[in-house]
Amino acid sequence: MQIVASPREIVVIGAGIVGCAIAYELSRRGASVIVIDDRAPGMGATQASAGVLAPFIEARNDGPLIELTARSLGLFDDFVSRVRSDSQAIVAYERSGTLDVALDADSLTTLQKTHAWLGARGVESNLLDASAAIDCEPQLSSSVTGGLLIPAHGFVGASQLTHALTTAALRKGARFVDYGRVASVTRDGAGLRLDTSGTLRNVVRADTVVLAGGSWSGAVQIGGVETHLPVRPIRGQLLHLHWTGAENLRRVVWSDRCYVVPWPDGTVLVGATEEDAGFDERTTLAGIQDLIDAACELLPHAWTASLVAAKVGLRPGTPDHLPIIGWSETIPNLMYATGHYRNGILLAPLTAELVADAILEKRNGALLELTRPQRFGAL
Repeated sequence: MQIVASPREIVVIGAGIVGCAIAYELSRRGASVIVIDDRAPGMGATQASAGVLAPFIEARNDGPLIELTARSLGLFDDFVSRVRSDSQAIVAYERSGTLDVALDADSLTTLQKTHAWLGARGVESNLLDASAAIDCEPQLSSSVTGGLLIPAHGFVGASQLTHALTTAALRKGARFVDYGRVASVTRDGAGLRLDTSGTLRNVVRADTVVLAGGSWSGAVQIGGVETHLPVRPIRGQLLHLHWTGAENLRRVVWSDRCYVVPWPDGTVLVGATEEDAGFDERTTLAGIQDLIDAACELLPHAWTASLVAAKVGLRPGTPDHLPIIGWSETIPNLMYATGHYRNGILLAPLTAELVADAILEKRNGALLELTRPQRFGAL
């Protein structure tokens, strides 16, 4: 057994996009940070993310999720610019909009309602008939009934962004270590103690701990907390295809069954399944076939594409589909930052800001009321 890390450090459990964004934000503000994970940064759910930034498709209502995701989208320009500068890394990032496509009458009615709802919020959108939708994206199926263009949307290279966040955090003094998976967090005098599992067990002591372990957050035993953290894995499969069309897609295209993200290198990402499969991280023929069928229904030319890779990630879901961000009421100095489900990439800038403000500035903003852990009990 080893004892590592200074008690004054802030320990972040988890090196996915959320954990890396938090580590970067804390370290750039001068904090001493150590990130613990048994995987390399971004090798969990993040590596199977298409990086779509589309809050007004993901949350078609005026509930808390749209408040969070829209706010975070507004941070992205500055966030990506700062991370690029601090890391000197390439991060693909485009705000070329999304085209949400209807392939039947019911879907078109939904788009019409979304258009009206966005107009009431002051968000620009363009409702297109079938002909205009095909003019906007010529490779769409001839069976399209209409579309909704939302210019504010876009996408970011999820793996590139995670790599850049890691590099930037390292340059600011953060450390990323593989001590095995964190098994428990308990009180240790005025601070906290983390015990890791695996062959080489370690004990880590810190003043503050941020639990950002994604789908595995609920497996961390929290001393004195009897309520189970309600985070469960939802498997998402993603296809990486080489596009063979004479013209690349112009922007992210979305339907009821899939989304397709074009990249400058002539490849596209097609996602994503939603499967309650526990911690099973296998790609499956059923998942791959469903995505192929959905993509080809939307974009018939996809039948000529070649398969580059199939990826899978476990998205951390919660019962109300909102993330869990905020202080534990049972263990002092334990901060939760998990349960982001399909919106980990989109919510990374806002989550990092909220966590850093709470820990370093002692500011608990109003948005933390929307994500407070205690909505699920005495956490």
